[in-house]
Amino acid sequence: QVQLEESGGGLVQPGGSLRLSCKASRTPFSAAGMSWYRQAPEKERELVASMTIERTRNYADPVKGRFTIYGDMAKKTVTLEMNSLKPEDTAIYYCKMNIRGEHYWGRGTQVTVST
Repeated sequence: QVQLEESGGGLVQPGGSLRLSCKASRTPFSAAGMSWYRQAPEKERELVASMTIERTRNYADPVKGRFTIYGDMAKKTVTLEMNSLKPEDTAIYYCKMNIRGEHYWGRGTQVTVST
């Protein structure tokens, strides 16, 4: 069973930065797409950033210019660099990977932006 594990969440003050990482294991196959989602309390899960196998990157409007996604499809690792964090970025962040047509999710990592 493919497993995705996120790391790097935590508590940060407004204006600060965090780096989230995610790695897939238990599969010899490369990823064909990677993305990060987030879910704030009492809100639906939303797409934050995505990267295709052609390295096309897309970002949700609220994070454009502040977040950067990058990764290695063969190594099945993806990173989300988050800068100029705001209280409204507080959420559980999940990574997702497309591997051989199947979508796999991590368990999530908490990001809290607060004074």
